[in-house]
Amino acid sequence: MTAVDERGVAEFFEGFEPPDGLTVELLRGQIVMTASPDPVHNLIVMLLGRQIPLEHWYSLQTQDVDIIDEASEPVPDLVVVAPEILPASGRLLPASLVTMVVEVVSKTSVERDYCVKRSIYAAGGIPIYLIVDPVMAQCVLLTWPEGKGESADYKGQTKRKFGEPLRIEALGVDLDTSGFGTLPDVKPHRFPLP
Repeated sequence: MTAVDERGVAEFFEGFEPPDGLTVELLRGQIVMTASPDPVHNLIVMLLGRQIPLEHWYSLQTQDVDIIDEASEPVPDLVVVAPEILPASGRLLPASLVTMVVEVVSKTSVERDYCVKRSIYAAGGIPIYLIVDPVMAQCVLLTWPEGKGESADYKGQTKRKFGEPLRIEALGVDLDTSGFGTLPDVKPHRFPLP
């Protein structure tokens, strides 16, 4: 897609009103619509957000993030930012202000969360990307972003099964994953790739 095409899509996206019940994201110039999440997803986001210490961090839901040079405006399930640098208003939160993003995998978002968004968040320089996967009952913590564009990735990767604590050093949090539910009757996948 050319820069002109991406700019046109971004301009269209800015004024786009999605139908009720859909979440809409701009991912590398493509508009992606997904249905509202189920209770398993929402409970994981709630339980995770409650573990982020409010005196040091704000955890925001449905916050659009601006990834410069990516024609991307993802809407992570949770965005963690230091309160003292949070802008007073605005739809788009610059990626440079974000400390951590969280995506909770659904049966239709596996490849998007493990591959596309992994690359987008790394290209945006977001220090921590946490993938919570109720399909495989695992958390994947990605750290140390490097690179640009579609070749961007995270150098550090830690995987824990639900029930095992997960240390998120930058936040000073030992994440309790024991209350995270799973999605029944969903075909297992192969992510993350080694």
